[in-house]
Amino acid sequence: MNRLRTVILLGALTGLLMLIGGYFGGRQGMIIAFGFAVVMNFGSYWFSDKIVLAMYRGREVSEGQAPELYGIVKNLALRAGLPMPRVYIIPGETPNAFATGRDYRHAVVAVTEGILRILNRDELEGVLGHELTHIKNRDMLIGSIAATLAGAVMMLASMAKWAAIFGFGGRDSEEGGGLFGLILMAILAPIAALFIQMTISRSREYLADDGGASVSGKPYALASALEKLSRASKTMPMQANPSTAHMFIVNPLTARSMMNLFSTHPPIEKRVARLRAMKPFSGA
Repeated sequence: MNRLRTVILLGALTGLLMLIGGYFGGRQGMIIAFGFAVVMNFGSYWFSDKIVLAMYRGREVSEGQAPELYGIVKNLALRAGLPMPRVYIIPGETPNAFATGRDYRHAVVAVTEGILRILNRDELEGVLGHELTHIKNRDMLIGSIAATLAGAVMMLASMAKWAAIFGFGGRDSEEGGGLFGLILMAILAPIAALFIQMTISRSREYLADDGGASVSGKPYALASALEKLSRASKTMPMQANPSTAHMFIVNPLTARSMMNLFSTHPPIEKRVARLRAMKPFSGA
C-alpha cells in the first residue's frame, strides 16, 4: 500500500507541475522550471553523502575500530542482499541514525555516538535494518525525484507571485480571473507540493520500518528503539539542518502544532503500534 501511495503521490506532484506550468507559462514555462529543479537537485543527489557527512562531522570507522557496530551492519547487509556499506559515527549525544549515498555501491550508514550508548544490540539491529532498507528501496533517488518535482512547482509558484505583484495575468487574464488565479496559485501551490513531498517521505519511513523489522527479525526491538530515540530527541534536541531532517530515523527537530502536518516522519506512536502488531520473525 505504501509503495502504491508513493507512485500516486509522485504522479500528483507531476500533475500539479503540469497544471501550474500550463496555466502560467504553457509547456515552455513548465520545462524551464523543471530544468532548473533538475539541475539543483542533481548536485544534491550525486554528492549527498559527502555533503551530509561533512555537515555532521562524520568519521568512517573500520571493523577494527568499531567491531560490534561494523559486524552488525555486515551481517544485516548480507541478510538484505546488499553490498557492505561504509560505516560512519557522528559525534554527539543525541541518539539518531541515517543512511545516504546515491546507490548500493556508494551507500553509507551513519549513527551518532549517543545511539551506541542507549540502545542494546537487538534495538541497534532494528535501527540499522531500517537504514539498510532505505538503501535497498533506493529512497535517496525517490526523495530526489520528489524534491525535483516539488522544487519545480515552487519555482513556478514564485514566478506567479511576482507576476501578480507586477500585474501580469495568466492565460485567462482577459476574463478578469488571471490576477486572482496567480495569487491563489502562489499561495496554495507551494503548500500542496510540500505536503505531497512530506507524505512521500512518511510512506518511505513506514516501508523502512517494515524492512528493518524483516531484516533484523526483531520488530519489537525496533519499536523499543524508536521510543527511546523519540524521548531522547525531545530532552536533548539535535542541532540538525532542517534540509536533512528527513534522512534520520526519527525527526531530529522538535516542531509542534501545525508544523507536524508537514513533518517528514510519521508519528512515532503509529510506527510503534505497527511494529508491535507484527509477529516475531522465525529465526530471530
